Amino acid sequence: MPEKEDCACRSAPKLIFACSGAADVGRVSDMAARTMTKDGVGSMFCLAGVGGRVSKIMDRTKAASRILAIDGCSLGCAKQCLEFAGFKEFGYGRLDLLGMEKGETAVNPANIAKVSAEGSRILDSSE
Repeated sequence: MPEKEDCACRSAPKLIFACSGAADVGRVSDMAARTMTKDGVGSMFCLAGVGGRVSKIMDRTKAASRILAIDGCSLGCAKQCLEFAGFKEFGYGRLDLLGMEKGETAVNPANIAKVSAEGSRILDSSE
């Protein structure tokens, strides 16, 4: 008998939504979320799908055990997308609060690791 796709025995996912904007800090946010996914911290998920209220993406997000939003700058696009879609409880990180400024931040392994570590800490602290 084939296994159900979403059986109750599996734990709910930890989802990571990252700013993936055109600026350097958007790229660092995106790469950090991808690194966290690769490291098994959580799963990067589609912020555009939340913004567009795509039903399957909304359902999966509602089922998440924890959510993390990572924004590159003070505009807070990822945070606002989640809030406008009705999500109020989630961890939140912003690169400018880590000393990374738009237009002045190198997209390099050190910055990606710094954001990944902070994102992991935020997700863990919400357990």
